[in-house]
Amino acid sequence: ILDIICHFPVMLSLKENIEGTLVRKDVKAIVITGLEGKFSAGFDVTAFGGTQGKKTQRELGFMSIKIVTDILEASRKPLVAAIEGMAFGGGLELALACHARISTSTAQLGLTELQYGILPGLGGTQRLPRLVGLPKALEMILMSKRVDGEEARSLSLVDAIAPADKLLGVARQWALDILECRRPWVISLYKNDKLEPLVEARAILKSARLKVQKQNPNVMHPLVCIDVIEAGIVSGPRNALWKEAEALEELRESSTCRSLVHVFFAQRQLSKIPGISEMNLQPKKISKVAVIGGGLMSSEIAAMLLLRNYQVILKEKDKKRLFDEIHRIKGNFQNHVMKGKENQWKLEKTFGLLKGVLDYNEFKDVDLVIEAESENLSLKQEIFANLEKCCPPHCIFTSNSSTFGLKLIGERTKCENRIARIHFFCPSPIMPFMEIIRTKSTSPQVIIDLINFGRKMRKTPIVVSDWKGYAVNSMFITYLNAAILLTERGVDVYLIDEALTSFGMPFGPFRYAAILNCANILITEV
Repeated sequence: ILDIICHFPVMLSLKENIEGTLVRKDVKAIVITGLEGKFSAGFDVTAFGGTQGKKTQRELGFMSIKIVTDILEASRKPLVAAIEGMAFGGGLELALACHARISTSTAQLGLTELQYGILPGLGGTQRLPRLVGLPKALEMILMSKRVDGEEARSLSLVDAIAPADKLLGVARQWALDILECRRPWVISLYKNDKLEPLVEARAILKSARLKVQKQNPNVMHPLVCIDVIEAGIVSGPRNALWKEAEALEELRESSTCRSLVHVFFAQRQLSKIPGISEMNLQPKKISKVAVIGGGLMSSEIAAMLLLRNYQVILKEKDKKRLFDEIHRIKGNFQNHVMKGKENQWKLEKTFGLLKGVLDYNEFKDVDLVIEAESENLSLKQEIFANLEKCCPPHCIFTSNSSTFGLKLIGERTKCENRIARIHFFCPSPIMPFMEIIRTKSTSPQVIIDLINFGRKMRKTPIVVSDWKGYAVNSMFITYLNAAILLTERGVDVYLIDEALTSFGMPFGPFRYAAILNCANILITEV
């Protein structure tokens, strides 16, 4: 059984346990699983970004080659990983070295190391491309993309899906079937049927390098990772494991790694709200979300919710507006298919979670409402008064409005403790933040529930008070004012934008202001 967090003592313990079972005559096969429904969240992030001191080649390859490759993968007895919950980073890399993988449909799998400024260092750069193919492996590694169990099965990343209560039983039987030659004994490191021919592979890698250089011109670790993947295809995976170990050691001491680890912990600090975190409240499950309002923002919010597998009720004033909203969501989904982000079958299944309505009859069992109507105070007050009548007592009411105070919006209700504001930022599918605005009346449970909701939406939740400008807008306005000050001193706006994009910002301040202005014009026209 793996610990939720991998670190050196855990790896040593795993080595000793595997070696112990290999010499026992009463053990025919081995199943590796996690504690309390979580396979492994990966290596302890506190181990990254510090100075470790120079290591010998033997020390560099100890975990990746000595333990993972020469003990786990080379085991004389079948090893099967039973995956439930999270299998990230080093945890997934251990599973890749097993001879088969069984997971639940809701398990989450991913190699997330690049978000910390390093690369997969337990053989992930070599085994993942051989299991799922080079294009998908590059997408998962370079974007730190996570896939659920169902998608992992379609990619051949896992061999079978089992319900949580039968997972261990299925994994045990699979391991015995391998032993009896009823299932294949797969050594992932030397599997080649999913790898493209060398010329085609090099073209794919070249395209990946160009994309990385365009999107992130100031960081080197994605390019180092691509080099290590290519080394395995050209020179063989065993040799590339040494290159991977050396690259990991260099990257973990880089300034990029230190900065990204700082960001990781800073983001987690955001959810520690004074006076609330100490209460140890557990978040309540949000399964069904209603979205009220027309225009680009509400359709974007609904699409994001669907892609995170929430049941969505979309309410509009009339049939034409409802049709237009649903058509926009379908268009959003088709863009995902065209860009290769999702497959058509999965999106059609996801679209089945959406229901369009013209009244509040379907609101009797919703857990969260997001109001995104036009900026009309009396209309918003009427909506919230209706919500109080039609929704269950636990339902949270939120507004995406930035014009009116929450007290004004909820003036006609008697449930101010359940009212908050959620801000998604334009363009909402890309922007990583989600502002949660509270009043003095908003209950701590509501805040905890919305923080958890934000995380499940794969956003960074920021909790702020109901005050003019809030957090993100205040920072952006300060940023823009500084840029305007430079123009007043005679600096060209294009030079300012170019300097900041060269620094690493996706847009300069003036181009981003223009994008926001265009989006506001579109929303007004709609």
